[in-house]
Amino acid sequence: MLTSENAPAAQTGLSAIRKRFPIFQEYPELAYLDNAATTQRVDTVIDDLDTFHRKRNATVHRGVYTLSAEATRSFEDARAKVARFLGANDPETIAFTRGTTESINIVASSFLKRRIRPGDNIVISIMEHHANFIPWQMLCQENGAELRIVPLSENGDLDLKSLGELMDPRTRLLSVTHISNTLGTVNPVDDMIAMAHRKDIPVLIDAAQSAALYSLDVSKLNCDFLAFSAHKAFGPFGVGALYVRDRYKAEMKPYTWGGGIVKNVTTIQTDFRPYPYNMDSGTPNVSGVLGLSSALDFIHQLDREECRRHVRELSSRCHKGLAGLKGVRVLGDPEKASGIISFCLDEIHPHDVASFLNEDNIAVRAGMHCTQPLLTSLGLTATVRVSFSIYNTPDEVDRLVYSLKELKKFWE
Repeated sequence: MLTSENAPAAQTGLSAIRKRFPIFQEYPELAYLDNAATTQRVDTVIDDLDTFHRKRNATVHRGVYTLSAEATRSFEDARAKVARFLGANDPETIAFTRGTTESINIVASSFLKRRIRPGDNIVISIMEHHANFIPWQMLCQENGAELRIVPLSENGDLDLKSLGELMDPRTRLLSVTHISNTLGTVNPVDDMIAMAHRKDIPVLIDAAQSAALYSLDVSKLNCDFLAFSAHKAFGPFGVGALYVRDRYKAEMKPYTWGGGIVKNVTTIQTDFRPYPYNMDSGTPNVSGVLGLSSALDFIHQLDREECRRHVRELSSRCHKGLAGLKGVRVLGDPEKASGIISFCLDEIHPHDVASFLNEDNIAVRAGMHCTQPLLTSLGLTATVRVSFSIYNTPDEVDRLVYSLKELKKFWE
């Protein structure tokens, strides 16, 4: 799966990729199946972070000495790298944030808040993560607007007919996830963007679950905003990126006040730098940004189509294994799915399932997955969720199914 000329010749195939993640050398029996929450960190990210902390630590943009100049150059190189990764022509469409959650909040506060009026509406879907649900709910409540929610079909796909009906001349934004973090549904975001743009409605894409392995060419998608986080793409916590289309850059106002975002300050007035630099108040997460840059280098080495195929095969194997267990309910059967599967076992709470699996060194997520409106609509309060990535193996899937069988025996 590694294709870069810079990758060592031996670094090919699944086993070689798994060896690139030090946590599996430390815990060789760990079956880590919680990748929708966070992916593990690749060796080069860890090494580059350590090198920065030990040898290159300095803040950016305001120092003329060598360490600061080098940090600034690397920081801005990372901005350009993210732009290329997203298919954006201009690095100045990219702001660094603390992650997808903050990016969405920035769009709500810095862009949409001044545009929305009583009687307007925002359209989202029922499958959204709370990070792409609550900011719009709060904004609507504060401004007398309506939050319109696209329902699901029985198999877990979004109802595109309803989407078309919900958008109207007073819709100020469509904000939707690329991939559901609970159902694994891969939404047809290109079609959804086209539907919205026919009505001149801007679109935000939550790409938290897709950035690592899916193509995100914003020029082809023609989206207006896109957000993702490093920690779901083999990088560090606490950093992400926000893409803003050229058309709307001038409308992006500072999200927080402070140094680093100003052109001029007097006792009467402050003039601010344009986007994306007006998002850099205070000292930015320089090491995090460089860790994100390193993670993108690793992703660039991957054959992502082959990686997606591997994840689909693991997911299919898991579905077949779960289908052979009595009393298991798998949520949804979307037309196009990623490597995320949520399920319930009759009469066994998801937290008990996760605790039992943990004893077998199998890490899964149990709970509402920050999608309470979705689970409520399905008559549930929690599920077990497994989510696969490039370093997972068929053996881990088999271990999961076997442990679930043992749990059922124990519970009976």
